[in-house]
Amino acid sequence: MIATTDIFTIASQKQFEKIALKTFRYQYENNLVYQEFCNHLKTDVQKVKSIEQIPFLPIQFFKSHNVVSNNNPIETTFTSSGTTGMITSKHQVTDVSIYEESYQKAFSEFYGNIEDYVVLALLPSYLEREGSSLIHMVEDLIQRTNRPESGFYLHNHDELIKNLTQLNKEGKNIILIGVTYALLDLIEYSKSISFPLWGLGGSTIIMETGGMKGKRKEMIREELHQQLCDGFGVTAIHSEYGMTELLSQAYSLGDGIFECPAWMQILVRDTEDALTYIPTGKTGGINVIDLANINSCSFIATQDLGKKYPNNSFEVLGRFDNSDIRGCNLMVL
Repeated sequence: MIATTDIFTIASQKQFEKIALKTFRYQYENNLVYQEFCNHLKTDVQKVKSIEQIPFLPIQFFKSHNVVSNNNPIETTFTSSGTTGMITSKHQVTDVSIYEESYQKAFSEFYGNIEDYVVLALLPSYLEREGSSLIHMVEDLIQRTNRPESGFYLHNHDELIKNLTQLNKEGKNIILIGVTYALLDLIEYSKSISFPLWGLGGSTIIMETGGMKGKRKEMIREELHQQLCDGFGVTAIHSEYGMTELLSQAYSLGDGIFECPAWMQILVRDTEDALTYIPTGKTGGINVIDLANINSCSFIATQDLGKKYPNNSFEVLGRFDNSDIRGCNLMVL
């Protein structure tokens, strides 16, 4: 078993690769679904000496199988969003504290002390269902701000606009995290009541997460972010890249370029050959290594398209054709 202290104290690429290979062997031995998948590929475990040789489990397995790497009781099951009749993903988590440590450390790495912020959440499509890992994270972050002004908003736009404006006037550091369509709805509502929000700027961070959830037409990132920048009066839009099947998140502080915490990395596979990787700067399928997924599967082949850059940052460009639209941070090509 890999200790979480090893995962969350990674300080070099060599250390990351060592723990990733150890995790691979552990999950091959203890995760029957992953083991069967590796055996189907005729993987010789003893010959896997680099992360590029590790098989990545297609993300669709979280819809059809219980992807678990131990026999411990399930503490919670995170589920993906989906339209009526759609088969949703389920991530059975045997130790929620690992998830909590992952997002708390990642937030601190990218944004500093949570107590320095007021966190406002506009996540209606997540709040209106059960099993959202995003709601679990944001609810905890809201509590950790220790500020009475922090909180969730559903459809109470007037109250949110009033609080945003007042907090901004007071010079508070604000993070407004919202599902994309709801942020656009808020901008439109503010204009309809002749109370535009474009004067925020300053110390207000707008963080979008998720797509349109079928509420609006999908937009390319540049167009979307320009509308959000204009609507809120900020110079950059932050983004969170996470999903039900992961216990870690990558963050973009602007321009749609994401960076991972030290225990998470991506590889980009050839769209025609899933076992081949392509050079940095080329578009392909995103494979995620999430070492916080120690109790499920740390090696996941997503249905997202993207590019990786030399400093290990990456960009999300869209989805494979005919993929389900789910709770990832995605814009169509």
